[in-house]
Amino acid sequence: MVTDKPKLSFWQIWNMCFGFLGIQFAFALQNANVSRIFQTLGADMDLIPILWIAGPVTGLIVQPIVGHFSDKTWGKMGRRRPYFLYGAIVTSLALIAMPNSPYLWFAASMLWIMDAAINVSMQPFRALVGDNLPKSQQPTGFAVQSFFIGVGAVVASMLPWILAQYGVSNEAEAGAIPDTVRYAFYFGAVVLFLAVGWTVLRTREYSPEQLAAFEAAEKVERAPIQERAPELWLKGAVAWFLPALVGTGVIWALGLDKQLYILSISLLAFALLQAYVGQRRKAGKSHNGTDVVMADLYAMPDQMKRLALVQFFSWFALFAMWIYTTAAVTSVHYGTMDTSSAAYNEGANWVGMLFAGYNGFSAIAAMIIPMMVSAIGIRFSHSINLLLGAAGLASIMVIDDPAWLMLSMVGIGFAWASILSLPYALLAGVLPANKMGVFMGIFNLFLVIPQLLAASVLGMLLRVGFDNQPIYAMAIGAVSFGLAALSMLTVKKPEDELAAQAT
Repeated sequence: MVTDKPKLSFWQIWNMCFGFLGIQFAFALQNANVSRIFQTLGADMDLIPILWIAGPVTGLIVQPIVGHFSDKTWGKMGRRRPYFLYGAIVTSLALIAMPNSPYLWFAASMLWIMDAAINVSMQPFRALVGDNLPKSQQPTGFAVQSFFIGVGAVVASMLPWILAQYGVSNEAEAGAIPDTVRYAFYFGAVVLFLAVGWTVLRTREYSPEQLAAFEAAEKVERAPIQERAPELWLKGAVAWFLPALVGTGVIWALGLDKQLYILSISLLAFALLQAYVGQRRKAGKSHNGTDVVMADLYAMPDQMKRLALVQFFSWFALFAMWIYTTAAVTSVHYGTMDTSSAAYNEGANWVGMLFAGYNGFSAIAAMIIPMMVSAIGIRFSHSINLLLGAAGLASIMVIDDPAWLMLSMVGIGFAWASILSLPYALLAGVLPANKMGVFMGIFNLFLVIPQLLAASVLGMLLRVGFDNQPIYAMAIGAVSFGLAALSMLTVKKPEDELAAQAT
């Protein structure tokens, strides 16, 4: 008789999550150093958010597609592991090329490639926890992922600073990337490939038939996904197309910030996708991957919709921090924006240490958060951690001594660990096994959409409202974290969501 999925040992969970060490190593190198690379290659402050758009756009495209196809994949390497491996290979090559960029356009291109490949590897890791672990162990699985994310990011963020302590040159002529950054990226390429390779070799997956049997044994009846009528798709296309068209015209006519085109073009693309699906439905054509992903987007469980709002505000705050912390700290705490100066590079390296700090604190938080959940539940635990993140970002504005900025990273570390684990633990238990990948991919769109919005409006907000001072991006991020904490209070308890689905 088939029962719930067998519990895995600690070391099995460890092996399954170990690849995240390498993925986050690459991600942290990117977050801590890409703005620095762009500025070094001549990017103006107004241009940096647009250059950072690579991450959101590639995530928007890649994550649901990879989720959909990994749900349908089954072969000698399993269901999710081929995506881990091939994404890691491409990311490693991009890590080697990125710090050798001769021109700004080349660095921006490498960021697009790197982000796409990271997403190919990262997205199926979330689904793997839902695939392999029973519900009772899923919070532990996501917490172990958060631990590896923290550890990998600590070392990656510190690497340029560490290399400088051992005599590697931290300065370079104008337009050149310092050796500390280049060697850190080379090391990251090796770590990424080895860590993901370990998970690929040491982890096994359940077949689609086994997963279906486990799900049937849960005896939870999920409402079937309702087909959306062709007319609704076409009406939706018009409803999104009109504001996109009007918005684009207003931006052009009034000469508004060009970054706003990111937002209007995104709306236009979504409208065209709905028109495409509506026409296919009207013609009675068989469903392809785009049809499925768009249909599932509109068929999200209620719990997923509520969590999506939480993720939206959380990731808007994170993106503001990643884009502007280097510029904020170097300009305010080190008093310079000259990328070739010793003071700027000292400040940029300290930002790497700060990012290492919040990731280190997140590794500690990953061990504390399960105790918080046991004491006060997932929802209140996540709200509290998001408020700690808000306090951390706000404190950057009032602390004068850059050494004390490490204290700000405690709150951000707790928020980061919580963002990477608790929403997924709430979500995984309410998703059907045969759509775990595509729904996780769609859920990750709500990490991507706020980043697109941030890339569109942050530069304008700072220029119009804050005299183009990057330190105020920290205040905007703090407010966004606070809104995420409030939104979390609308999320249902896991047992309430399952009961609602069964009725």
